[in-house]
Amino acid sequence: MNVKLIKLSKKYERQLCEMMEEWKADQIANNTDRSPYAIFKNDCKDFDNYLENLEIKDDSTGWVPDSVFFLLDTEKDRLLGAVNIRHYLNERLLREGGHIGDGIRPSERKKGYGTELIRLALIECKKLGIDRVLMVCSKSNTGSAKTITKNGGVLENEIKDDDGNILQRYWVEL
Repeated sequence: MNVKLIKLSKKYERQLCEMMEEWKADQIANNTDRSPYAIFKNDCKDFDNYLENLEIKDDSTGWVPDSVFFLLDTEKDRLLGAVNIRHYLNERLLREGGHIGDGIRPSERKKGYGTELIRLALIECKKLGIDRVLMVCSKSNTGSAKTITKNGGVLENEIKDDDGNILQRYWVEL
């Protein structure tokens, strides 16, 4: 598995839009979620704006500063997924968002990339000075739960969100 986390740049504009088209089609066809939210909040076709607004730089908007990385298959030069790392937790993130939001493009799921994405993201968390990482997923998302536990996640509890969905809250000690 020859993958690495990268920061998005103009070099990856085509690969990003290709991945996003596939992902959005899957969301429409299968009603899948939009995780990590950060990569869906802007239109990749306006790439300069997309890149400028990909990360939150300060908390003046009420959102927590974050870092967004993309998982790149270095052999195929193909984006496989993305991860959004929140630098700290506010009350909402402590309850149901966590430090990490992640996702693998639909055609590359169930191949071990999610586990590797989280492993690499945890290294980035450590670089940010985060020693204890909260990860949250829907109880129905067994794939996500597996990637978390394979990376040392320990289930703390289950809660109901505002929509009545059961969320699982895991902690990873770094």
